[in-house]
Amino acid sequence: MATKTKGDHQKKLPVKVSERNFNRYIKRYLRTPVKGRLQKISNYKIFNYILYVLHAGIQWKQLKPYKREIHWSNVYKRHNRWSKDGSYRKLFESSVLVLDRKGMLDLSILHGDGTNIVAKKGARKSDTQDTNTRRERKHLR
Repeated sequence: MATKTKGDHQKKLPVKVSERNFNRYIKRYLRTPVKGRLQKISNYKIFNYILYVLHAGIQWKQLKPYKREIHWSNVYKRHNRWSKDGSYRKLFESSVLVLDRKGMLDLSILHGDGTNIVAKKGARKSDTQDTNTRRERKHLR
């Protein structure tokens, strides 16, 4: 087996997608609302804001859109909607199939990250008791 050099498999994840690539590869998988008001900002821009938040690791409230063209909460809502309606899953599955068909899918460097997993109910209780500061303040008045 040939030894891989450091640069062979360390391609950077995209921080921003060009409008051409968005329209070509991504747009068809993201659901757009059928009812309601027309969007003032394109899905292309919203998608890039989402990529920025995920890449930078900032909280949604820290997102500062260009010239306040959209509020951070609306970017989050779109991200949440696409996550829940299966848009991201379809996009991911499609890209994996395309890479596999082209012989470009290399699972030898696959990394899993479970940092976004929700904690399970029924976890062991802590030995330290939680304190409700609101209740204590009411008694002090």
